[in-house]
Amino acid sequence: MPKKIDHEERKKKILQTALKVFAREGYKDSNLSLIAEESGISRPTLYQYFKDKEQIYYYAVKLVTSHMFAKYADYAWSNSQRDTISKIVAICDDIIDVASHSVEALTNLVDVMLQIKKEGRDFSSIIMRRTAKLNILFKRLLRRGIHDAHDVIPCDIDKLTSHLITLLQAFCFQLAFLETADTEEFRELVANYLEFFKTHPLSTSVVPRS
Repeated sequence: MPKKIDHEERKKKILQTALKVFAREGYKDSNLSLIAEESGISRPTLYQYFKDKEQIYYYAVKLVTSHMFAKYADYAWSNSQRDTISKIVAICDDIIDVASHSVEALTNLVDVMLQIKKEGRDFSSIIMRRTAKLNILFKRLLRRGIHDAHDVIPCDIDKLTSHLITLLQAFCFQLAFLETADTEEFRELVANYLEFFKTHPLSTSVVPRS
């Protein structure tokens, strides 16, 4: 009986191999034949999953974000007794954890981004599309915290959400480029920043409210 192929696992293997090839050879000089060879499959088989290098890159970003955001949405609207800000902090903590345990993949992904940019192509729209769900989730949570739960002070929701996304992106880029990136320090930075927006902040909050 022929061995059953797990196509999702094969796609992930191709992806991991492709990112390593992109980082080593450069995005421009990499080709599907090399990716197929190092993945242990034929080029026609590779074409069954990806039509070109760009599609592989899109899938990489999608793979990193999709499962995470689905998990965060489930957690955000659960019946947990945690307050709104604590939920947002927990989501940020998980993103920080995932990034910290995926440094090699993150470094390869960022390296590919820079190579694509050098070719004069824009990748920012890809990142914006993939973070859109997180952006919306933060806004919905904050809106509910202000108007329904009353555990978040009135604030500019759009600006606060933008700050959070920027902070998380900055952490990912630090991990990719700086070996000295301090995970715990960054975690504390996010928590202290968000503490300001609680209606009843902890007495130990580092951020002054006046």
